[in-house]
Amino acid sequence: MTNSKNSSDNSPKNSELFAIAETSGQQFWFEVNRYYDIDRLNAKEKDKITLETVLLLKDKDSINVGKPYVKDAKIELEVVSHKRGQKILVYKMRPKKKTRKKMGHRQELTRVMVKSITLGKSSSKSSSKKETVKKETKPKSEKS
Repeated sequence: MTNSKNSSDNSPKNSELFAIAETSGQQFWFEVNRYYDIDRLNAKEKDKITLETVLLLKDKDSINVGKPYVKDAKIELEVVSHKRGQKILVYKMRPKKKTRKKMGHRQELTRVMVKSITLGKSSSKSSSKKETVKKETKPKSEKS
């Protein structure tokens, strides 16, 4: 699996924000305005994809490590294109049997561009007071 990076913008501002996320059974180091080749996704070109399986998120000031995932962290991706990886040759041979088999494989890939990395801080803390409910108990009647 290759992960290509767009080297057009190498400013230190962009390197202050990154995330490590899990997708396609692998972990990737995502930075904003860079593209990556991941396993084929079932999406059309120019579609937006949101990854919520963020394992680590580093901001300017803080580092958030998930257990196993960071809560409310999202990575917005845009599908750039679908392509195929390099050909891998597999050659099988059984000695002394005159059996040879040559096969090739090209992995189906999707190139995605990272649009944004966000940590949505949930401010929906409800300050509801717990009310205690007293149950009325009837005195036990004596059985004779």
